Amino acid sequence: MSRPAIGMCFDRSFPASAVPEFARALEAGGVEEMWFIEDCFFTTAPPLAAAALACTEQLRVGLGILPAVARTAAVTAMEIATLASLGPGRVVAGIGHGVQSWMGQMGVRPASALAALDETITVVKRLLASDEVSFDGKQLHFDAVRLDQPPSVVPAVLAGVQQEKSLALAGRVADGVILVEGAGPTYVGWALDRAGRPEDFEVVTFTMLSIADDRREAYRPLVDFVAELITDRRPAFTVLPYYDEMAARVADGGPEALIEMPSDYWVEIGAIGTMDDALAHVAALEAAGVGSINIFPGPELDVAWEQMPQVAALAAR
Repeated sequence: MSRPAIGMCFDRSFPASAVPEFARALEAGGVEEMWFIEDCFFTTAPPLAAAALACTEQLRVGLGILPAVARTAAVTAMEIATLASLGPGRVVAGIGHGVQSWMGQMGVRPASALAALDETITVVKRLLASDEVSFDGKQLHFDAVRLDQPPSVVPAVLAGVQQEKSLALAGRVADGVILVEGAGPTYVGWALDRAGRPEDFEVVTFTMLSIADDRREAYRPLVDFVAELITDRRPAFTVLPYYDEMAARVADGGPEALIEMPSDYWVEIGAIGTMDDALAHVAALEAAGVGSINIFPGPELDVAWEQMPQVAALAAR
């Protein structure tokens, strides 16, 4: 297995106008990937990705994560193919369920989120591979659809999912999986087992970063967010052998109690602590089979700029 790529996410809250400068700075710093976060009702990932591709030469650009039903599957394939023509070999697409309450707000909530994702990824991959698609599924119905300009280099289509059934689906129909914040080596192994560990299956993580000389100072900015993930019973946390201990800390002492967690717990869930701790997290993800590690900066653009040299240092490890 080759060394994992290091990238950085462009948060949903960042202004679109910041993309060119941000993308050029990442590439100049030796950072290999840039992932665009798409959530309702913020910016959309494809045009931001197009801007990044247009102003860089080597940066790999990811769509993270397109909701399966927010667009028709044909339009999703058209957008991915268009991006692939702008940057052949530099595009990777993530498709997920989408937050179902948001899908309901837009009037597109499917009767079965699993079926919708399964059929969308299946059809999108066939269209990107230049197939003419006729399809009569539970959610999707196609009559002789073919892309006029399919990509010369077919992008990977990954499933952005978390739960057991969705991971099993990803193993059947997707080229890989995107595992979001909190995904450490234990959860990566658990997720790959649920996916069936298919060959040539790409694993991407969106990874929390907080580095300081004093570990406690590194933990402090993240305690509220981590406490929320623990309370929400995210699978990345519930699979850990010490999940009950972490949950008890939050229940008894609030988010601040997490500052006293052992450093090993923090290294499991992110590139958090000293620089050596961050490097240890990256090494553990590599050993678990991750091919792309992307720092998720949070909602403040200024903080993302401050973190960029640390991300570049991880890329240069």
